[in-house]
Amino acid sequence: MVAKITVGTSLYGALAYNGMKVNEGEGKLLAVNKVFDDGSGRVDIARAEQDFKRYMPENVRTRNKVIHISLNPHPDDRLTDMEMEQLAREYLEKLGYGDQPYLIFKHEDINRHHLHIVSVNVDEHGRRLNKDFIHRRSKRITTELEKKYGLYPADRRQHRHDNPLRKVDVSQGDVKRQVANTAKAVMATYKFQTMGEYRALLSLYNVTVEEARGNVDGREYHGLVYSATDNAGNKVSNPFKASRIGKSVGYEAVRRRFEYSKAHIRDKRPADMTRKTVAAALARTYRKEEFIDLLRAKGVDVVFRHTDEGRIYGATFIDHRTGCVLNGSRLGREFSANALQEHFTLPYAGTPPIPFTITEDTPQADIRSYEEHNEGHSTGLGLLGGDASGAQAQEAAFERDLKRRKKKRRKGLGL
Repeated sequence: MVAKITVGTSLYGALAYNGMKVNEGEGKLLAVNKVFDDGSGRVDIARAEQDFKRYMPENVRTRNKVIHISLNPHPDDRLTDMEMEQLAREYLEKLGYGDQPYLIFKHEDINRHHLHIVSVNVDEHGRRLNKDFIHRRSKRITTELEKKYGLYPADRRQHRHDNPLRKVDVSQGDVKRQVANTAKAVMATYKFQTMGEYRALLSLYNVTVEEARGNVDGREYHGLVYSATDNAGNKVSNPFKASRIGKSVGYEAVRRRFEYSKAHIRDKRPADMTRKTVAAALARTYRKEEFIDLLRAKGVDVVFRHTDEGRIYGATFIDHRTGCVLNGSRLGREFSANALQEHFTLPYAGTPPIPFTITEDTPQADIRSYEEHNEGHSTGLGLLGGDASGAQAQEAAFERDLKRRKKKRRKGLGL
């Protein structure tokens, strides 16, 4: 069983995301604690928010008051709703949240059913709960529960790479539901900062989104329209207004996601991991198809956008390990569309790339730490251990590339 823990400031956002799934028939409310439940099977989101706020003092100094946990049993575990509720309650008790107000939701909108828990990080006196080593403690608890109840052990690396999302397939029918489930899942899972990045992410699953703007009775409106596509990106369904799918994927929700993602990527710096992976793949090949395969093996997808002539004019990297979507230019100029286009069309593109070298004073500990951070996936280069040494090696290789290009130009000019 894999547990994913996130903390944040938006209590209503966490409640609305899960509550709307229940109210739209895509989930169940399994259990509550210190929060009103009328027994109807639906969630009164506003009432739940009031109950949480009533529990906490008004002037709470803790900024990230909300904790959102997803518990993901192994797909081969067949658990009843009662068993899943028991697992969640026991997990919360061991983590130190057993006496907190919380709601336990079961999501049924993808093939692998899983749990989501919404609670708060402060007690009724406004004191912050102990979050020290919370991820380490969580891992220990899930391991204990797996052994206690005979569950399949789950590997986080496998969870990251075995993406539960599936491409929309119009031949399976109920296209609107497929599109809605996909949009809601990526909104809850990934971080992206622009509509272009959001659109690139959706394209992996045969969905596209467009902005709709207009003026009605003197009032300007902004909206989103979703459609299913084929593998080539051509629309193959009628468009669906976001209002018909749910507010959680509407214009305002997406805009808020942009702001949240911007802060997360700035503060947590997940782009560093993606940058190293992309740099390692570029260092191994000048062939675009092989580059795509190398990245995919590491848990990263890349979406290229081409002109009619086949030239790359856009590149977006989707890192399933970190849940972040990043345009190439965000990673650095050497990963921009123009740089990638040149890399894949160099006159020596059919030759093996120049091997990077490491200076003798490169600390081996740094190399080991990067390989461990990459969860056992070796780059095959042994050079991207520390940020400094990796950057120096890349710069050195770039300078060698420039020198070689200049020599070829001179030969071509007969100099």
